[in-house]
Order: sequence, then C-alpha cells, then structure tokens
Amino acid sequence: MSVTTTTHLNFRGTARQALDFYQSVFGGRTAAVTYKDAGAVQVESEADWVMWGEVVGDSGFHVMAFDVPSGQRWDRGENSFYVSLRGESTDEITALWEKLREGATIVSPLEPAQWSPLYGMLTDRFGVTWVVDVAAPYNG
Repeated sequence: MSVTTTTHLNFRGTARQALDFYQSVFGGRTAAVTYKDAGAVQVESEADWVMWGEVVGDSGFHVMAFDVPSGQRWDRGENSFYVSLRGESTDEITALWEKLREGATIVSPLEPAQWSPLYGMLTDRFGVTWVVDVAAPYNG
C-alpha cells in the first residue's frame, strides 16, 4: 500500500506558464491536459487552459496545477492550492476518503472519472481542500 500527497496549485489561465517555470527550476518532465484535450470546454477562450498538469522531477520534486474555469469561484488568497491525495487502490482511497469526509464539505463526490477509477474533492473541517484519486497511467 502506497499513498502520496502532492501540492496542487490553482491558477486562472497561467497554469501552463507556472508548470514550465517550475520545470525550468527543478528539472524533470511536464505533463499537461487542456480542457480541449479532455473534451471539457465550457468557455471557448479557456479551451487551452490546463485541466490537469504536473511536473515530476528526478529529485523527487512533484507539483500539480490546473486553471480554475471562470465559471467557478477562485480567489488567489483563498483557494490557491489543494492537497492531492493519490493511492494505488480503490479500497485504500475509499477508506481514507471516509475518514477525511467527517465534518467536511463535499465538492465532488468520490466516484469514477474519465481519468481515474475514483476521483473526489472535499474541503475538510479545517478548510483544507483535498483532491483524492486512484493513480491511473497517463496515456497522452
């Protein structure tokens, strides 16, 4: 059983530039899926914004990022990051989700998603927003 946490940064239209910058600082590889790539465009001018992205360095550095769509509330000082909790099995992630959701506000229920066997988001009773999912291979 293996679980990791990763800082998940939230931007409004500048996630790709941030990922490129962090990659230039820490090295490693960058992966990014746009809203257009995922078939999830809500606003045409945001089609090339990052829906999911990350930089993974050989040193162990790992950061995730996305662009918050204009239809969702975003405040740089209020929700500028999430903690990403990723595990290898649905049983493992479900058990952790059940514990985290005590007193939490569910943003997105834990359920299968296009990119993961399980994905959910909640804001815990301390105001920390967690993005929870089961790791799936990236086939980009």
